[in-house]
Amino acid sequence: MDTTARITEPTFRVATIADVPALVTLIDSAYRGEPSRAGWTNEADLLKGQRTDAMSVITALHEPDGLVMVMESDGEVVACCQVQGRRGHAYFGMFAVRPTLQGVGFGRAVLAEAERFVRDEWGLNEMQMTVISAREELLAWYERRGYTRTGQMIPFPYDDESVGVPTRAGLQLEVMVKKLG
Repeated sequence: MDTTARITEPTFRVATIADVPALVTLIDSAYRGEPSRAGWTNEADLLKGQRTDAMSVITALHEPDGLVMVMESDGEVVACCQVQGRRGHAYFGMFAVRPTLQGVGFGRAVLAEAERFVRDEWGLNEMQMTVISAREELLAWYERRGYTRTGQMIPFPYDDESVGVPTRAGLQLEVMVKKLG
């Protein structure tokens, strides 16, 4: 008998209010605390506390020019992202993959689906995002997927505990951009 775990072909759908608890758990586990260390995208050494909360996810679900996309595998939410239409481009954020499934291609698949959706459904030809500039490995991952570092820095929201509590000074967010052909 083969006991190797099999991951079913993932599917994508738009998140609903019923997904909020699973999304908060997923996003926090991907970036903060000990569970996040099972993956490579964690911010556990830069920020403590929560990465998101239920109200932030609910707000994202109700954005008039945006949506939260979930990836499901074996009937469970295993990855997510938010896309939001903005003046002539889309913003990509709230990106998370279950830490134990990072490195198997789910992140690439979510990013590719978000780009396809923005281009084909919304007719937008540019995706933007912000990444903590101290996260060199993550910036490099996005660069390998065609994103360009702009050098434009945005101050980290030190006074907003809803996105976590920084453990060091000098954090900034760098804007990254990709043209969607």
